[in-house]
Order: sequence, then structure tokens, then C-alpha cells
Amino acid sequence: MKLSPLFLLPFLLAGCSEAPPPPAAPKLVRTLTVGVGDAALDGTQRIYSGEVRARIETTLGFRVAGKVVERRADLGQAVKVGQVLARLDPADAGLQVTQAEAQKALAAADLARYRDLKAKNYISASALDARETSFKAAEAQASLAKNQATYTTLVADRNGVIGQVLAEPGQVVSVGQAVFRLAPDGDREIAIALPEGEVGSFKLGQAAEVRFWATPGQTAKPLAGRLREISPVADPVTRTFAARVSLKDADPLLPLGMTATVRFPTGAPGATNLVVPLTAVFQHDNQPAVWIVGADNTVKLQGVSVAAFTDAGALVTGGLAGGEQIVAAGVNLLTAGEKVRVAGRATAK
Repeated sequence: MKLSPLFLLPFLLAGCSEAPPPPAAPKLVRTLTVGVGDAALDGTQRIYSGEVRARIETTLGFRVAGKVVERRADLGQAVKVGQVLARLDPADAGLQVTQAEAQKALAAADLARYRDLKAKNYISASALDARETSFKAAEAQASLAKNQATYTTLVADRNGVIGQVLAEPGQVVSVGQAVFRLAPDGDREIAIALPEGEVGSFKLGQAAEVRFWATPGQTAKPLAGRLREISPVADPVTRTFAARVSLKDADPLLPLGMTATVRFPTGAPGATNLVVPLTAVFQHDNQPAVWIVGADNTVKLQGVSVAAFTDAGALVTGGLAGGEQIVAAGVNLLTAGEKVRVAGRATAK
């Protein structure tokens, strides 16, 4: 039996057609889980160690030169106003007082004789005036010598704590040379050092929270502070910038040198702040966004608010609540609703 070619044509065409290609495998992506709780704060605060300092520190020195024969104050000692701190050898000052008193007595005797002569009209008025002037000069010199003698005793001019001792008995000091550094009672603040890579992000008046390592009872309620001062010049050794944080409602007798922790929070109060890798953020319609991976491994576009891009990552202050699984790399290759394969998980803090 001979078959018609028209009858065999459909079977021949079916045998020549190719099988449909298999569906493309979902893209392989690396994901991470955005941190929650305390981990969410790791990138929203900057913490520095510092120590308690007096807002004003003064140097005390003798107003005359001489040899130190006695030191009555030690490092860390609390002193009161008028308290004797150190003494100089008084021998030279005593001799100057004796000399000045002798000159004053001689000038007084000359003045008395000239007054008697003037009363008898033996001398002119100008000669008497000259002796009057000489006596006043000798009298002033005697008073000055007495003052110089008292300057051999160094006393505290206010209440405070000796923060540094710069001279010892037997040492010869010059006029005004620092002998003690005094931290007066009063305002206390925290001295910290800011790295040169971060100093530009700080502003004077910025809020801070201060805790003290030696007072565990204050950990629940830190002291409020403000960034009062930033040095315009970096330390030549450490390459850091010295800064001072003023304290509000702090004890004016807070021990100097106590170690403190200063935290500078960022972001709006009550906002959720998260740090995600820079590779997880991309621009969509001029708006930062991330890809959220759903339970069925499909990706969804989520716009976010980024407060800052730092070396640690992008500081996200809105759009993420914490706990989401986001794509960590290859974000520019995805489309909304696309299924992906998860290669690994990490945690963003």
C-alpha cells in the first residue's frame, strides 16, 4: 500500500521541530539579615574613651626668682584658697628689705634736716621738694621690697586639686615659672581625641551621652553632654584632634582623671537606624533602595532613607525595620518579582 506524501507531511514536520529550551535558573545572590535590637545601634553611635578634666586649669608660679626650699602640696591633693603650697629661700628677699628700709631711713633723716633748714630760709623750696621726692621714692622701694619678700611663699588662689607638680625642692626657678598646675573646683568636662577621618562630621554643640567606668550605678542614666570645643590642630604624634565635652548637672567635685565613655548618637530620636553594606544600596529613580528577599525567594524593591555613607556602610534611617533579608551584592542585575537563589546569609549591624 502506497501512502500519499500529503498524509506524511505533518509527521515529517513534527519530527524536525526542536524541543523548547529549559527555563533559566534563578540568579544566585548573596543576602544578609539586617540587624535588630542592640545590633542596630552599632553604626548609629560613635563611642570614644576620655577622662574627666577641669574646664579651666591654671598654672601657679612664684612672682620672684629663687631656690625652692619647701614644697607642701603633692599631686592629686585638694587645696583651699590661701593654703601654702611652696616656699623660696627668703635670705635674698630679707636682705633687699633691710637695704630698702635703710635707704628709707636715710631719706627720712635728710628730709627732716631740709625741712628745718627751709623753716630758717637757709635753702630754697626746690631743694626741699627734691628731698621730698627722694623720700617718697625710698618709701615706695621699701614697700616693694616687703611685697617681694612675701612673694617667696606660694599660696593657692582658689580651691581646687593639684593636677601636676612641676618643681621640686632644691630647684632654682625663674619669675613666673610654673610650679604647680591647679584644677579649680567647678565645671567638669571630658577630654577626648577625635580621629582625623571623623573630625569633619562633628559640630560644636552636638549632643553626647557620658558614662563613667568607675560608677556602675550611672550606667542606666548617662549624663547629658555637649561638644564644647574641637582643636583646630592635630596632635603631631597621634594625629588626632583634642576635643572637650561639657557636662550638664555634673558634680563639681567629680574626681579628675576618672575614665569616661562618650557616645555621640546620630539620627532622629526614636528612629530605627541600621547599617548595611554599600554594595546593597543602589539608586532607583534618584532614590536609594535595596532588594528585600521574600519567603518565596522573590525580590521586592524597597526605598530607604540614608543619613550617611561611611566606611562601615550606609547608615539607613528609614525604610527598614530590622530583620529583613536583603540582597548584599549584584543589586543592579535584578528586577522586581524575580526569583533568586540564596547563596549565603550574614547579619548587618
